[in-house]
Amino acid sequence: MKYEINKTNKLTNILFVIYLIAVFEIIIFKLELPFRNIGYLRNINLIPFNESLIVNGKIDFSEIIMNMVIFMPLGIYVEIIFSKWSIMKKFSIFFIISLICELLQYIFAVGASDITDIINNTLGGIIGFLIFKVIVKIFNNRDKAHKVVNVIAVIGTVLMILLLAIILIINL
Repeated sequence: MKYEINKTNKLTNILFVIYLIAVFEIIIFKLELPFRNIGYLRNINLIPFNESLIVNGKIDFSEIIMNMVIFMPLGIYVEIIFSKWSIMKKFSIFFIISLICELLQYIFAVGASDITDIINNTLGGIIGFLIFKVIVKIFNNRDKAHKVVNVIAVIGTVLMILLLAIILIINL
């Protein structure tokens, strides 16, 4: 049984690294291949839920939701991998990774660095954290929940890689 748990943990760690690479690719490079827009857009917004969310005079809820959704897996992975950490440490990871993404956007001048994104990304991580807690309650067993999440993550990762490959092929 111990071998199986270690194997499950290794798979989770691999999936986590792939997820982080994908998040940085999506947020920093906007799925662009080759990276044509590096150095063309540098903007920073330090006022939460300000003009950056207003499109055609209305709040763009899709951006808020997408930021949260992209960071939900982070919450799940952090709760699985760093289960012994305090809640504050876990939530700090969501904030720090989001902050790094926003800082890299600014440094590479590839997008608008926005405090609203940091808030929504962190909230997405917290939601993912809570989702894993619910999954554990449903299965009444953390190891089973971990395995179920790994199966879903493998399927999602394969689909994501296929999608990225299609995007790459189309853009060649």
